[in-house]
Amino acid sequence: MPNQRRIIPIYTSNGEAEAFLIFPHLFNRSGEWIGWVTPKREVYSVMGAYVGYLSDDPRIIRRRAEDELKPRLQPPPRPAKITVPASVPLAPLMSDLPINLVDVLLEQPERLHTVDIGDLRQDMD
Repeated sequence: MPNQRRIIPIYTSNGEAEAFLIFPHLFNRSGEWIGWVTPKREVYSVMGAYVGYLSDDPRIIRRRAEDELKPRLQPPPRPAKITVPASVPLAPLMSDLPINLVDVLLEQPERLHTVDIGDLRQDMD
């Protein structure tokens, strides 16, 4: 059996594939690492901050009034950049989100940034 891992597109509510999951790592459309998903489908940034959860559609969702007190987790080892697929399947039909939920990739994409961008980036010596 080849060691090829499945690339799962992660969509926004408007149907765009804005991230890709090769479990447990999340990548942006440029193939750069932006976060990871736990076995419980919780999504964390490259800095270990809780971002939200992976829904069944699949979208990255969080509560509008999310508890920011979730502990930071130690990120997994940084993966290599990936080559994203040239084309992806059309997004499934998605239900509207209730007012108390936010589509992170659509409304708060800054929560999922690369290691070298963002307020909490490590010094790049």
